[in-house]
Amino acid sequence: MITSERVWIPAFLYLIVITASLYLLQHLLIYGKLMLNHEHVTFKKQPELPLRFRSDGTFKILQVADMHYGTGMMTRCRDILETEFEHCTDLNTTLFLKRMIESEKPDFIAFTGDNIFGTSAADAAESMYRAFGPAIKSGLPWAAVLGNHDQESTMTREELMSFISLMDYSVSQPNPYAKDNNHHDSTKQHLLAGIDGFGNYNLEVRGALSSHLANTSVLNLYFLDSGDRAVVDGVRTYGWIKESQLRWLRSVSEAYQGQYRDNDQTSNTPPALAFFHIPIPEVRQVKEILGHYQEYAACSLVNSGVLKTLVSMGDVKAVFIGHDHTNDFCGNLNGIWFCYGGGFGYHGYGRAGWPRRARVILAELGKGKNMWTGVKRIKTWKRLDDEKLTKIDEQVLWDLPPSM
Repeated sequence: MITSERVWIPAFLYLIVITASLYLLQHLLIYGKLMLNHEHVTFKKQPELPLRFRSDGTFKILQVADMHYGTGMMTRCRDILETEFEHCTDLNTTLFLKRMIESEKPDFIAFTGDNIFGTSAADAAESMYRAFGPAIKSGLPWAAVLGNHDQESTMTREELMSFISLMDYSVSQPNPYAKDNNHHDSTKQHLLAGIDGFGNYNLEVRGALSSHLANTSVLNLYFLDSGDRAVVDGVRTYGWIKESQLRWLRSVSEAYQGQYRDNDQTSNTPPALAFFHIPIPEVRQVKEILGHYQEYAACSLVNSGVLKTLVSMGDVKAVFIGHDHTNDFCGNLNGIWFCYGGGFGYHGYGRAGWPRRARVILAELGKGKNMWTGVKRIKTWKRLDDEKLTKIDEQVLWDLPPSM
């Protein structure tokens, strides 16, 4: 016969083991020794903000158009010569981006759509992490808009832009935030309603720290969602920038009119640059260009008046687009330059023997009597993904008119 004492002792020891195990589990969770640790649950890493010009009076932007990233080393390259690479995958795109960052040392990176190639990306989030990886590792501020292929994987356009905005060092926004004077806490901001698309936002670039414009935007960067695909009167076509987006853009631009008066400037409105993916129909009519016009501009059947709006605003000096990979030219339309980035990614279509390329934009401040003033010049060039990262087609896009 088993005594009550012999039953009680094992039960007591079992209770001690369970209690100790629960205590240890709690301890490990609190101090981050298990899977729920600081390596898996993290806060977004923020870049050094605000965006501003360097002490030497420059601000450099690297434009990356059409990476078309798939899954990495298993995704093959398209349209390359057998003599170019022994083995070519998405990792060649990654290496090109790393080399450009190291060589040009930009202050900011702008991705202008088709960042991933949806049909080749089994997991959109994983592909985006890989595609934007070099930018994230650099710690530089970066931003992106969507192209017509990004949403063809496992996430909608809304989900993609929300996800991108939460990635480390990203300054992207799902859409503009509504100004609420009752809330000074940025965590309580809410998105402005009634704007088509996802990825419409403005980024300010402040003047150099040593200048009287250190707390003022001297250059605005407008990002717009040009959509993906649509059907118009039964005909399939590409997306376009809608009137609600243009209305918002006009309101942003108007808010900067007369923002500052600089004795060394002829204008008191800061210049702006625009970034979106799909070209507008007027790009087909451009006459004088610098660069290559090798394929018919693939735009929407709908002309929503983007050019007319930009001209009427007066502050946009250049627009940077992607979509057509073998076009890399800059062409002037009614005083505004429209510049292709040129195909960057190796999984996107290209032209065999024609190197992948990237565009660089450099804004330069004017020099006053004792300090930097507003933007005086904007210029651009491209670099090829060859052994020397050959620099080509340098040109001035805008010069501040001389004082009258």
